[in-house]
Amino acid sequence: MNETVYLRPIALTESPQADDGAAVRLAGGLACASRFALLVRQDGRIVSRQVFGASDVPAAIAALPDALAAEASAQWTNLRKNHAPIGCGERVLRLDQPLVMGILNVTPDSFSDGGQFLDKPEAALDHVAAMLAAGAAVIDVGGESTRPNAAAVWEGDEIKRVVPVIERLAATGAAISIDSRRSSVIAAALAAGAHIVNDVSALRHDPRSLEIVAASGAPVVLMHAPGGADDLHADGHYRDVVLDVFDDLRARRDAALAAGIASDKILLDPGIGFGKTLADNLALINALPLFHALGQPILFAASRKRMIGALSNEAPAHQRLGGSVTLAIKALEAGCQMVRVHDVADTVQALRVWRGLRDAALTDFSQLV
Repeated sequence: MNETVYLRPIALTESPQADDGAAVRLAGGLACASRFALLVRQDGRIVSRQVFGASDVPAAIAALPDALAAEASAQWTNLRKNHAPIGCGERVLRLDQPLVMGILNVTPDSFSDGGQFLDKPEAALDHVAAMLAAGAAVIDVGGESTRPNAAAVWEGDEIKRVVPVIERLAATGAAISIDSRRSSVIAAALAAGAHIVNDVSALRHDPRSLEIVAASGAPVVLMHAPGGADDLHADGHYRDVVLDVFDDLRARRDAALAAGIASDKILLDPGIGFGKTLADNLALINALPLFHALGQPILFAASRKRMIGALSNEAPAHQRLGGSVTLAIKALEAGCQMVRVHDVADTVQALRVWRGLRDAALTDFSQLV
């Protein structure tokens, strides 16, 4: 009999004061939770669900069997954990406030901007300059499309696409991540000046990637995708998509730790749109606060994705700005530390307005006696 436990925040507030102080800050950020659901799953089926306020969490955990109590206690600690900053060369990315990662695809076939910047270094650098000026904290450079049914890319071609761009970006002092699942590309990108590895296969695709990332000391984003090497979008069959993705990300986190990657170098991404239906994606987005229980910063990436078109009369990728910003704000509300987007200026503006509202909420109750 296999039992697992999950501590899920289910009621968010603007500030601890909004609930008479009976709320906790999630992952040291600007999202607060006042109520929680304690779930127990047995052989993949939920057999117990209790709901209570933050002050009752310790007692509820203590009442669990020892093995489950230890895991639930670790999740409770993780939910309240303050994450250390990420070093990116001379830049330091603080994770106590949400950050924006700007997308630069140097590919011919990415679903939204394929061909715009491939073999066009000046256009690519102008685009990066605009994203940085608009407030992007990181630039994510990718040389392979990971959309459904995308053609495979030879690693040599991928290196030729990304390395020259990364070298020129590194000279500007920008924080750079490499979006790749191939160890040779990751190694070449890090040597060229990239700081972060963003692997859509969670370091599963290439057995050498774990070793290379561990040896480099670079931060790494582990993204959930159900499929294997041939098709990351395949095999998306879930009994409970939220808890199954949680379990898979926990396993990849543990594999990274076992390989020697430091805990404070690991970020997690639930993989919106990868091997998931519209209903699956919506369930994951609504459950984002749960993933703080894994103890790692969360990267959220849903910009211009297919689910937005599915909810908006099949709007094409370049007409999904409104939906993209809406989902980014949803991620901020859930306490995600970073959002990966195409439309940096619009997202940063939305973030700053949201941040103003959240800061104001901290003083809304100061005059009460």
